[in-house]
Amino acid sequence: MLISDLLSPERICCDVQSSSKKRLLELISEELARDSEELSKREIFESLCARERLGSTGLGNGVAIPHGRIKGSSHVQATFIRLKKPVPFDSVDNEPVDLLFCLAVPEDCGEDHLKLLAQVAELFSDSEVLQGLREAETPAQILRLLSGAGH
Repeated sequence: MLISDLLSPERICCDVQSSSKKRLLELISEELARDSEELSKREIFESLCARERLGSTGLGNGVAIPHGRIKGSSHVQATFIRLKKPVPFDSVDNEPVDLLFCLAVPEDCGEDHLKLLAQVAELFSDSEVLQGLREAETPAQILRLLSGAGH
């Protein structure tokens, strides 16, 4: 499963405003549920919150990978959000977050889900990619960076 299989320019949100981590998780839930018959905003929100209670998905360097498992879902949904202004996210380095790769995965999605998280985490560990994501002017530019084509 590749990032480019999950994202399209329509699934990339630039310069989003959010006042708190909770509000941000609500926005993520709305975005992941958009265009999906089988996913509910509420179920996604509860899953994301449950995952955050286990430990923050904020990786440091202003990035986070909020994700949750969804009962009854048959495929992975993803969205990428770049915030206009960073929001506190309980990250490992205590820095606020402005770049988020968000996932809703089927409850029984095992190996693929972990490989995808590792792929995103590796991408987010590259300071050149992070700078590019923060400077990109269009969702298409962001998609190229996330897909590895801009690297």
